[in-house]
This record gives sequence, C-alpha cells and structure tokens, in this order.
Amino acid sequence: MKLRVLGCSGGVAQGLRTTSLLINDKILIDAGTGVGDLSLEEMAKIEHIFITHSHIDHVGFLPLLVDSMFSSITTPITVHSQAVTIQAIRDHIFNWIIWPDFSQLPRPDNAVLAFQAMAPDETILLDDVLFQMIEVSHTVPAVAYRIEHDGKSIAFSGDTSSNDTLWDRLNAYSSLDILIVESAFSDEQYDLALLSRHYTPSLLAQDLSKLRHDPEIYITHLKPGDEQKITEELFKLRPARQFKILQNDTIFKL
Repeated sequence: MKLRVLGCSGGVAQGLRTTSLLINDKILIDAGTGVGDLSLEEMAKIEHIFITHSHIDHVGFLPLLVDSMFSSITTPITVHSQAVTIQAIRDHIFNWIIWPDFSQLPRPDNAVLAFQAMAPDETILLDDVLFQMIEVSHTVPAVAYRIEHDGKSIAFSGDTSSNDTLWDRLNAYSSLDILIVESAFSDEQYDLALLSRHYTPSLLAQDLSKLRHDPEIYITHLKPGDEQKITEELFKLRPARQFKILQNDTIFKL
C-alpha cells in the first residue's frame, strides 16, 4: 500500500495545501486543495473518496475534481462518509446553486458521482486495503480512519480535539505503525482551539498518553505561520515521543 500526502496544512499560502491523502493512486481521504496539484491523468484514476467531515478545507476540491473528470468518468466516483456529512455536502455544495448535482448527471440512472454512507466502526475493504471509520470530536460530525493492509496500519485523525473513541479503537489492535494526527493551534491559542475543537500540543500530549502503541507520529493541519511555535511546544511537552511534521508529497509504503 502506498499513501501519498497531497495536502496537510491547516490553511493555504504559497506551497501550502489543505488536507488530502492519496492511497494506491485511486483512493482519496479528504479532498482539500492538495487535489489540485494532481495531473488530469492522475485525477482520472480516482475511484473512491473517504471524507472525514464537511468543512471546506477537506471537501472544497471534491466538486472541482468531479467537474474536471466529468467527460472521462465511466464508473462513478464513490464518496464514503457519515450520512450526516453526505447530506451536508449535498445540501450545501451539490445543490444546483453552489455547484451542479453530479449525482444526477449526465442522467440520474448513469451519474458520475455516487454517495455511500458509513457509520462509525464500520469497515470497507477495497483492493485488499481495509478502511475503518472511527468517531472523533469536532464542531461538526467528524471521523478518523484507520487503514490496514497486510498486517500494517496507518491511522489518520482528521480534525479533532480531546476524545476517547479514537484511542480506544486504536488500542483494540495489537499494533499501529503510523499515526497522522492534527495539532492545529499553539497553546497560546488554547481558548480558540477549545472553541473550534482542535488539538493544541498540550491537549494532544494528554490524549497521546491514552495510546498504548508507539507508532511513528506525524503532525498535520498546522495553521500557516504558527508551524514553528507548534513544533517547539510539541517537542517540549512529549520529549519521549518522536514527532515529525507532515509535509506535502511525503510517501508512506506499507
């Protein structure tokens, strides 16, 4: 299994792209602005998209991807997410006002876009890769994903703050190889982080104490301009943990 990071920033600026991870060249987790760096040939390979939640930095390039591929899609691109998230995407994006409803085009019986609802703890197997949805805590309904292939696993937190479900689910397995987890704000913005339901280094450190595994840990979703401050705070709080800051175009192979 190959996972390529297309975008991992908490905002946009030159060289910064919002969240999107590409698995085996044809499965996306989230569809942030990182999708826009794919070539048309690369976008044409995408068959499935797993969405963590409905915020624009995670779904904003979904309508543009489908539109760009419209004439070349022979099998519908399937979007997997919670039912409430799918409804939000349909109501507020594919509503004929913000964007055409591609789940009805070119015809309702032959559309280029399909939606498949999942529930927390449900799993889907695609090409020998297992995707497990895990409920997390954010300002809107949100999930993490645990991805497993050939006995190896990666967990991606999506957007979240303090919770028990993510750590309980990960601890239920014998191992975890890679953890990609957010820390959007520095501790100087602790109140804002609580309001927006994101981790800061201190909040993340508290929750990492719940994790029994010792995976490689990559920090994602840092707000632009605060990367150095967040990084310094992380290393001070958890010196025993080996943190790395996730970068665009990082490739993991399991």
